[in-house]
Amino acid sequence: MKEITKEVYLKWYEDMLFWRKFEDKLAALYIQQKVRGFLHLYNGQEAILAGALHAMDLSKDKMITAYRNHVQPIGMGVDPRAVMAELMGKKTGTSKGMGGSMHIFSKEKGFYGGHGIVGAQIPVGAGIAFADKYFETGGVTLTYFGDGAARQGSLHEAFNMAMLWKLPVVFIVENNGYAMGTSVERTANHTDIWKLGLGYEMPCGPVDGMNPVKVAEAMTEAMDRARRGDGPTFLEMKTYRYRGHSMSDAQLYRTKDEVEEYKKIDPITQVLDVIKENNYATEPEIEAIDERVKELVEECATFAEESDFPDAQQLYDVVYDQKDYPFIPHKL
Repeated sequence: MKEITKEVYLKWYEDMLFWRKFEDKLAALYIQQKVRGFLHLYNGQEAILAGALHAMDLSKDKMITAYRNHVQPIGMGVDPRAVMAELMGKKTGTSKGMGGSMHIFSKEKGFYGGHGIVGAQIPVGAGIAFADKYFETGGVTLTYFGDGAARQGSLHEAFNMAMLWKLPVVFIVENNGYAMGTSVERTANHTDIWKLGLGYEMPCGPVDGMNPVKVAEAMTEAMDRARRGDGPTFLEMKTYRYRGHSMSDAQLYRTKDEVEEYKKIDPITQVLDVIKENNYATEPEIEAIDERVKELVEECATFAEESDFPDAQQLYDVVYDQKDYPFIPHKL
């Protein structure tokens, strides 16, 4: 595994803090009705992304996930201003304002969504990995889904084929305890989701998803296995979301005490504690990071708010890849 140095910890802190504050800003914009539709936030789960990025080779590895998908593309190099613009429906967004919160996408940066259909990304992730194996790119695909999606039949089909063909894919369930408002205990007669891999003789196991070091260790081992041609791994990242399933979630299924208990192991706090304990940064230096994060969030919001909405003609311009496709749109 790549060494986890002082610089790594400082980057983790700045990145995770930015992801948290970026989504806090989105929540505020949603309340102002500047972000419409659904909004699913990642607050509390940032260590999973930070640890995974440490293990990845962004020149060839890929990622696919569900609709809690705003900060992952940012971590992979997508301009955060374009992500915020997409959420506000502006033409400077990653999908020209036509995808919105649930469909962030960047083929250039290896981020393949952002999928609104529960579990749909699981077989698609296996398919991307099949392409990497076929074309011998050396890339590995990280395929994320939630604990609710783990109950989809397509998971079993994808697991079977991935093992049969030894695909370079890592399947990751982000188990934050609740499928929308239904606890894991109420969705199956077992609570160790990682054991689903045993039926396919797939290497699998649980991981502390609140600690980026533990995530990086598990992801490195799984990705090394995939690069060797030994096939997939299934990891259960045990994590927690501090906000509701979406912004419209009243969260009646859990107590405030439960949320506060999990905040004691906040991944951002854990990283900051290591930085302070090892004197990786002084208080003024930490304050400077905090200020940079604050300024960048505001820059993203200003960029998105000042961007234009797409005009109606765009509805026709983005339907067909072939520019001279023989059809005549109705007059607008």
